[in-house]
Amino acid sequence: MQYLVSVIDDRTDSATPDEMAAIRAFNERVQAEGHWVFAGGLGDPSTATTIDNRGAEPVFTDGPFLESKEYLAGFWVFQAADLDQALELAAEGSKHCNRRVEVRPFL
Repeated sequence: MQYLVSVIDDRTDSATPDEMAAIRAFNERVQAEGHWVFAGGLGDPSTATTIDNRGAEPVFTDGPFLESKEYLAGFWVFQAADLDQALELAAEGSKHCNRRVEVRPFL
């Protein structure tokens, strides 16, 4: 089963070089073990654009949008045997990036 691991950021600073090195090493290991599906880091919330298509015409709005102390900073998609294994992978990834994560199964 595949699981989305969302990296939640509440910091204003970027990942440190040591954190980036740890994340790269973790990613390489997860790839070698066959759990890797896809991953990526996201730009700052100010780089986002929302599209609201609920009216007659789409409305495009540049970010940031929410008054929030947290935002989605990146993600992993893992292939795991079960939720327990996905949680183990996510916990290790969280340790390496020094951020909180959320784990959700794909339906």
